[in-house]
Amino acid sequence: MSTYTQILYQIVFSTKNREHTLVKADRDNLYKYIWGILSNKNCHLYRIGGVCDHIHIITHLHPSISLASIIKDVKVASSSFIKDQGLFPSFDGWQNGYAAFTYSFNEKDRLIDYVINQEDHHKRTTYIEELTVLLTEHGVNYDSHFLLQ
Repeated sequence: MSTYTQILYQIVFSTKNREHTLVKADRDNLYKYIWGILSNKNCHLYRIGGVCDHIHIITHLHPSISLASIIKDVKVASSSFIKDQGLFPSFDGWQNGYAAFTYSFNEKDRLIDYVINQEDHHKRTTYIEELTVLLTEHGVNYDSHFLLQ
């Protein structure tokens, strides 16, 4: 028998110290690069987006790829890409850690819209407020001390 999965992930992580370094003009270059990383690992990217201090990735991971390993690959490679290309001069790296949530495939379109509308969404809410809501909605126990670091 073959392996069949349909696990839809929303992965969220921010810039180091949540600095506002991801300038809008160059984000598409970063997103295309991350898409390439995921594609090379046989993962399907549904949407990537974000704002100046964090990104959201909506993806399906290939069954042979662990969540932790793909996030490590994305962070390490994209940090090098950003520095090599001079994309975001003030970028000092990604935060330690990440948040990841699974969804029913039926939620795909809603998640894609959510990521598309990040700019408008963050006119009303901060990254920490958004992350707190996501963690609470998914029943994730967390220490708020680590959200503020």
